[in-house]
Amino acid sequence: MSLFIASLNSGSNGNCYYVGNCHEAVLVDAGLSCRETEKRMRRLELPMERVKAIFITHEHGDHIRGLEGITTRYKIPVYITTATLISGRLRIPAELVRPFKAHEPVHIGGLAVSAFPKEHDAADAHSFLVSGNGINVGVYTDIGVPCERLAHSFRQCHAAFLEANYDEHMLETGGYPIHLKNRIRGGKGHLSNRQALELLATHRPPFMTHLLLAHLSQNNNSPELVNGLFNEYADELNIVIASRERESAVYEINGTAHVQPYYAPAPRMVQAALF
Repeated sequence: MSLFIASLNSGSNGNCYYVGNCHEAVLVDAGLSCRETEKRMRRLELPMERVKAIFITHEHGDHIRGLEGITTRYKIPVYITTATLISGRLRIPAELVRPFKAHEPVHIGGLAVSAFPKEHDAADAHSFLVSGNGINVGVYTDIGVPCERLAHSFRQCHAAFLEANYDEHMLETGGYPIHLKNRIRGGKGHLSNRQALELLATHRPPFMTHLLLAHLSQNNNSPELVNGLFNEYADELNIVIASRERESAVYEINGTAHVQPYYAPAPRMVQAALF
């Protein structure tokens, strides 16, 4: 049995990740508008009716921008901590709000979703591990530091969405003001390419087959640079860079190495610089 995963979008302009089986699915974050989420899922032939829950990592706009619209239209339960709900000033019907606690699995049909706290400058930020059919998929973005909680979760993954937000040299020499540079690299911001690569090198389990590198900075990173850094693992892993402009393919995760996309959308014209 398998799980199916896709990035609907990944970046500061919106984050939304799909994990599901053949019967039910969850979204982790809802940073795209309802209309754009619907459009991208239609292109991937993923029915919105299969989505039974939305899990929110934290309250920043690129993770919750479409949440109110989606819940209004589809009445999907939202798993969110009370602090995140308040800090995000979200207007979600009370009957759809489902508070969760770290390390206590939430069961959504045949899926189990476990959360753990992460270091990020938000009210109560969490990462998630989605499990089902003997397969584990991690969603790890907006991570200030690769702590032991992250390493422990990563070691369980057959596939993961892993942040590779910035190149340290590009950030240092770029045009961001110093306070913003310090926020990004200061331990409660984002994970650098080097930190993501070290996590992979040190903690990758032998059964991991797919790594989707996520939340690349538009100004302080490039897909070419990330491809070059992670290329040494390309013979052992399906390595994909999640775009900030469009959805990925849908990937089938079943523990077998070098699985091809379950469904790859037809090519279309996009800007050369996607990040």
